[in-house]
Amino acid sequence: MQISAVRDALATAARAVVLPSGLPALTCSGYVPDSVIAPHFFVAEYEQDFDKAMARGLDELVFTTRLLVSRADDRAAQQVLDLMLSGAGPASLKQTIELARGAPGEYALGGLAHDLHVQRVQGYRWYEHAGATYVGAELMIKVIGEGN
Repeated sequence: MQISAVRDALATAARAVVLPSGLPALTCSGYVPDSVIAPHFFVAEYEQDFDKAMARGLDELVFTTRLLVSRADDRAAQQVLDLMLSGAGPASLKQTIELARGAPGEYALGGLAHDLHVQRVQGYRWYEHAGATYVGAELMIKVIGEGN
């Protein structure tokens, strides 16, 4: 797998989320940005396990992604965050990102990986990024694909 391409593809997949009318569009990046325009989704750190199948047949990556929402109004910000962290619905990042899995028998992320799965949400808290404070959370996304 080409990790840079996978990072960008995850950001592209997240960009398709549909937020309720009146909310700003979700901005997304495949890397940790210098500054964000909230709400913002980005791919941060990752862990990689090599050789999950013989002869470099399969690698497994778990990406830590972050979602940051403006805290102009604490309650409203957390409600927007909750919408995007829901398991289903047009504003659900899980549902939106997993659409990039493709149809049965197709490769995920436009052919970059065998499959992906949004595994869990963690770290729901206040984040400081580039000198500003946001309410946010992390989504852990597992991606599997060929190691060679």
